[in-house]
Amino acid sequence: MSDAEIFSGVKPVEPRHRIDEAKLAAWMEGHVRGYAGPLSVQQFRGGQSNPTYRLDTPAQAYVLRRKPFGPLLPSAHAVDREFRVIGALYGEGFPVPRPFALCEDAEIIGAAFYVMEAVDGAVHWDGALPGLDPHARHRHYAGMIATLARLHAIDPEAAGLADYGRPGNYFARQVDRWTRQYRAAEDGRLEDVERLIAWLPRTVPEQQGACVVHGDYRLDNLIFSQDGGVSAVLDWELSTLGDPLADFSYLLMQWELPADGRSGLGGLDLPALGIPTRDEAVALYCRAADRTNLPDAFENIYVISQNLPDRRDYIEIIDYAFRHSIVLCNLIKSRTFYNDDYRAKALISCVLGHREFTVAP
Repeated sequence: MSDAEIFSGVKPVEPRHRIDEAKLAAWMEGHVRGYAGPLSVQQFRGGQSNPTYRLDTPAQAYVLRRKPFGPLLPSAHAVDREFRVIGALYGEGFPVPRPFALCEDAEIIGAAFYVMEAVDGAVHWDGALPGLDPHARHRHYAGMIATLARLHAIDPEAAGLADYGRPGNYFARQVDRWTRQYRAAEDGRLEDVERLIAWLPRTVPEQQGACVVHGDYRLDNLIFSQDGGVSAVLDWELSTLGDPLADFSYLLMQWELPADGRSGLGGLDLPALGIPTRDEAVALYCRAADRTNLPDAFENIYVISQNLPDRRDYIEIIDYAFRHSIVLCNLIKSRTFYNDDYRAKALISCVLGHREFTVAP
């Protein structure tokens, strides 16, 4: 079964994710303009860290995202931040779902949540975009890259997001955050991880600028229209103010990960498929972002991998990607990185161009 079949569409709400639908309907009557029941609730199949539901009424479809039930790591699953950034970007005309209302009262459905519109369109899980012709594939990738550059061009102060991120080097903040989250969840000492924690703060690059960054910008977090345009960018849980090249390098790693039916493109004949090569993707971003090139400091990669018990491992790249030669990944697996009941996290280091830090496979 393909990832598209596993993660696409909706299903009946799982017993562990059930919510009080009557309380929810009553809350929506008082807080969501234009709401009129009856309400039906289904759960999206995709593997969101914040459980996500489709809400249908006779006249309108909505999406609800909530915090997971139970104890959580500090600052994790901040749906209030998601709601804030979506509202600000919607006001700037950026393609996000229209936000309707935020509820921070856990008594309604058991956790804080927000409601936004359900956007029509396609979510693609396979980076090769099977079923599309080469011209359509190119439009999708060009649209994805141009939309990211458009996000980075938004003035945080003008959008009301000047205080959305903490001051200081974005990369240093990220490393500090990962370390604190790892410490909060570790259940045993792993020497390779300790070496990584010591190594990363000494090697963070200088920040190249500050803007709104998505933090998880990839193919399956976008809704596409039929013509290949981006109708909506989803999943803003990791967004903050940071370096735009961190966002772009995260996306760029799609070109380096092996093609396995997910977002990775490594090993595919991209020209034949109509998909931009990595260098063409860089050129598209530079053109859309009004850059002449990428800085030479664009050379470090830090990786987090999620090891899901019911799926293949996959790699999420954070921070800087080496501009021309991305060839080496060394993996360090820990047993629990976040304390979610339904998925274990693995911490991975990926260091290129630096021989100071090496890890045996």
